Amino acid sequence: MNAVEIEEAVTTLAAQPFDAVEFPYAFLLAFGNKDTTIKRLRGGAQNKSDLGGVLQTNNIHIAVAPTGSAPETLAALKASPATAKGKARFILATDGTTFEAEDLDSGETVVCDYADFPDQFGFFLPLAGISTVRQLRESSFDIRATSRLNRLYLELQKDNSEWSRPERRPDMNHFMARMIFCFFAEDTDIFNGESLFTTTIERMSASDSSNTDFVVSEIFRAMNTKKSDRSSAKLPRWTDDFPYVNGGLFSGTVDVPRFSRIARSYLLHIGSLDWTKINPDIFGSMIQAVADDEERGALGMHYTSVPNILKVLNPLFLDDLREHLEEAGDNARKLLNLRTRMARIRVFDPACGSGNFLVIAYKQVRAIEAEINQRRGEDGRPSEIPLTNFRGIELRDFPAEIARLALIIAEYQCDVLYRGQKLALAEFLPLNAQNWITCGNALKIDWLSICPPTGTGVKLQADDLFGTPLEQAQIDFENEGGETYICGNPPYLGRKYQSDEQKAELRSVFAGRCDDTLSLDYVSGWFMKATDFMSATLADAAFVSTNSICQGIQVSTLWPVLFRRGAAISFAYRSFKWANLASYNAGVTVSIVGLTKRPNPVRRMFSTDDDGATTVKETGNINAYLVAADDVFVSPRTKVPDDRTPMQFGNHPYYANDLMLRPEEATALVARNPQVADFIRPLYGSKEFISSSPRSCLWITKDTLDRALAIPEIAQRIDAVEAARREKKSDAQAKKLVDTPYRFRDQYVAKAELVVIPIVSSENRPYLPVGLVEPEAIVHNKAFALYDAPLWNMALIASKMHLIWIGTVCVRLEMRYSYSNTLGWNTFPVPTLTDKNKADLTRCAEDITLVRESYFPASISDLYEMKDGVSQMPADLRDAHDRNDEVLERIYIGRRFRNDTERLQKLFELYAKSASPSRSVKKKTVGLN
Repeated sequence: MNAVEIEEAVTTLAAQPFDAVEFPYAFLLAFGNKDTTIKRLRGGAQNKSDLGGVLQTNNIHIAVAPTGSAPETLAALKASPATAKGKARFILATDGTTFEAEDLDSGETVVCDYADFPDQFGFFLPLAGISTVRQLRESSFDIRATSRLNRLYLELQKDNSEWSRPERRPDMNHFMARMIFCFFAEDTDIFNGESLFTTTIERMSASDSSNTDFVVSEIFRAMNTKKSDRSSAKLPRWTDDFPYVNGGLFSGTVDVPRFSRIARSYLLHIGSLDWTKINPDIFGSMIQAVADDEERGALGMHYTSVPNILKVLNPLFLDDLREHLEEAGDNARKLLNLRTRMARIRVFDPACGSGNFLVIAYKQVRAIEAEINQRRGEDGRPSEIPLTNFRGIELRDFPAEIARLALIIAEYQCDVLYRGQKLALAEFLPLNAQNWITCGNALKIDWLSICPPTGTGVKLQADDLFGTPLEQAQIDFENEGGETYICGNPPYLGRKYQSDEQKAELRSVFAGRCDDTLSLDYVSGWFMKATDFMSATLADAAFVSTNSICQGIQVSTLWPVLFRRGAAISFAYRSFKWANLASYNAGVTVSIVGLTKRPNPVRRMFSTDDDGATTVKETGNINAYLVAADDVFVSPRTKVPDDRTPMQFGNHPYYANDLMLRPEEATALVARNPQVADFIRPLYGSKEFISSSPRSCLWITKDTLDRALAIPEIAQRIDAVEAARREKKSDAQAKKLVDTPYRFRDQYVAKAELVVIPIVSSENRPYLPVGLVEPEAIVHNKAFALYDAPLWNMALIASKMHLIWIGTVCVRLEMRYSYSNTLGWNTFPVPTLTDKNKADLTRCAEDITLVRESYFPASISDLYEMKDGVSQMPADLRDAHDRNDEVLERIYIGRRFRNDTERLQKLFELYAKSASPSRSVKKKTVGLN
């Protein structure tokens, strides 16, 4: 279950009559426990409570209290030996009137009326496997509001099928935007009278909902009619208290969908929420999910961490503003200059979605401005930060509407905070009709039409805040010399997931500059457009991106183009998880890359540890791999450059599935005919090697074919391979192999030593999985192999040096390592090795192998396991690896490296020396064939 689904379940539970016997089980069901789990708890075998309650081990101890005794019952739960023995994190006591709970890990408590406990659902999200953070707890209102809005939206669609058609979808979305504004306005004194909107609907619409749509429509019409025109508009007298809103929010059609009794009830429930708690930082992305069919299925997973967004905005420009504020101190002139500068700054998100980046940027800039005003003794001064300087492009109309609405709400909240409620209300209505969020395709629109260069402007005036024509900027703003900061989280989309239209868009963006756009992620288009924009006006950019654009083959495709246009990387965060609210914390792995064209910029590398702490280091250069090193591009090499053993894929079966056997199949086959054993060999791919659980295969050569065919069960399998290959009539390779159905396409074997290297492996191991298997084994094409290689080759692969090289230059699948022989092994920079060096490394590889064998039958997976971020490697195995690292690192620089940054700098230095200078892009920027 995700957070929104949990909120819905908890709200439903609280609305039902309190049942003392059933409450503990219903509470656990609301947080995603399965019926089978509840059944076992009811049976008593897994319920170890010593207070007559329900104790779920490692989770929670719940007890229903006698009337008026919730505090005493909570104290008893805390003192309970069963609570400690069962390692319960939470304790909960309620009598159906009072609700009390405590998180025993943090000491935080909840005390509220029973009816209000759904407001605290975020406190208990760890029960559902959701790692709660402070920002999530603070977004509990947004999740509750989204849940209710979603139910209203679906109920309205049920009774208004015509509103679900594509041509009416904008009307439905516009209606929802109006509703959100009304809920916010009635709780924040924008509307006169407490709960004016909700109370009017409750009083004036019939309980059977027969006229609810009429009442809502008349309220909307009133807010689109100036006070002076209302008598002629023949509006009902009960609409008189509603203000004139303007700004296009209530202009145009005032059609309202029909309401059922249930829909009317949902509307009133939504209105009962305290909308003063709305957080426009992240509310937009939650609301966006309400109106998006694809995203509604993942409702509740759209939380965007504000700290993550600040990882983009702070180094892009906010840190600089704060530094100037600190430098200014109380100097009135310097403070004035900074405020004047800030008034001309434009923040531009060309993939703005529902406006999260823009809202957070606006609120942060307003906070700095407020500090300036306070230091200058000008508290309450009107803001000089134009909301319209926070501009965006969004492909879909509803998120674009919500982005504007979120910014309007953010402006009002800032005015209340820094100027007071009275002044904020006096200037809030009517809304301004200017339109500064453009609905269109960011890769087709000229960004300079949205944020024009100094001294130019776009002279198109919007007449409807929420009606931007597609692909048309409607802005009437002049750039008076200010800076532009481009930011955002554009769509990533790797090649396999791009539509033909999106591939064509990339070709157009890179036309004449890059021929291989098929290898690029879709987000690359935003980097190219930003680089072009920076050539025309003073600007910097920073995007959240898939880390794949800074790994593997994409690096040498994309970044030389950007660098030739004069862009440089000004700051970067290397790979980290951009997490969300999913219970499994599913988040894409991203990097943050800042771009600039300013001369001699300060370049900063940021890194985030497992605890969320961030460190920063200034450096002379950041290359396209996000390494503090020269601009070197690593391209695949077809051969190793020295006397290392060539690494190759294992044997491709090529439709020879019938020659591959599960271990039990092989055992049964040999039991029926012992002669089959002569043809059975262990078969290793990546998975089988890591888990030490090989499959089996029939390995038949031309010399042994006659003997194999004499065994009927083998002959049948050979016939099946022939048939499978013959079926692939359009596959020339399969056609060629029809005549040799007894064998895999390849027949690589070892004589004495066989080293296996998995292609894909987890990032949660301190070293790459590599090792020896029995020499008669067969390696599947799902792994790499070194055949009869000297063991010092294995020592190189098992080192920390090689791990960090692979993690930097090879593609990653999310965070998992995706090994490449041509891009990883063949390019790995190794100093010239003496015979002594090789002997020392051979001994290291032998030591690692011997230690592993001492733990037989433990697998690589067992020995290198990580739990809670801590390696479980046996101490002697860790020591063996540490000796290997020391021996190798002393070969490189005569001592141990201090950290991975130093390792990478040395590796790129060596790679640059080995690379041909003929393909230099700049400095030591090269690519290899």
